[in-house]
Amino acid sequence: MYRYIELLETGKKFMKMMNKYRCAIMEVETKLKVLNAEFSLQYDRNPFESIESRLKSPESIMEKLVRRGYELHEEDLERTIEENLYDVAGIRVVCAFQEDIYHLSDLLIEQDDIQLIRTKDYIKNPKPNGYRSLHQILEVPVFLKEGKTFVKVEVQFRTIAMDFWASVDHKLRYKKDVKNEEVITERLRVCADAITSLDEEMQNIRNMIEA
Repeated sequence: MYRYIELLETGKKFMKMMNKYRCAIMEVETKLKVLNAEFSLQYDRNPFESIESRLKSPESIMEKLVRRGYELHEEDLERTIEENLYDVAGIRVVCAFQEDIYHLSDLLIEQDDIQLIRTKDYIKNPKPNGYRSLHQILEVPVFLKEGKTFVKVEVQFRTIAMDFWASVDHKLRYKKDVKNEEVITERLRVCADAITSLDEEMQNIRNMIEA
């Protein structure tokens, strides 16, 4: 009976922690939607096409901690997660143009209650397989009954074309024993380069129209 109560309390603590991440996602989404509304009024267009959010599952969180070599102890599990996993809460922002990605991300991190923890720019520095996206780890305030706490959220910015490539790449390769791995990787990289050229040309066309 004692063990059951102990596990129940651990589960409640975990759910409480996950609720903080859920609230942090809502905070960032609200800020992005406000920026979207202001941007729309000023430039007569929207800086992003869509926002998607997700919370890592408990299984995925534990698997990642184990894979990285962290010991899992109930008494300090929350601290271990908060200090070592930056992508428990994730938001993906899909924009039409690369310029809008940088403009929107700059406006977001300029807000005085947001702290930028880390940036990985895979647009200017693509991964070897061709993956492109702007990743930012932000720390945002969440106001709960116990008071204010800061929670990390990973925000990924992509163009529509980058999101298409990443989605298809994931569907083709995720957890599959792929034959001719090197050939397929090279062909996907060529596709990524072609998509980048398309992104750049669409940006140039937009600039010509707005000029």
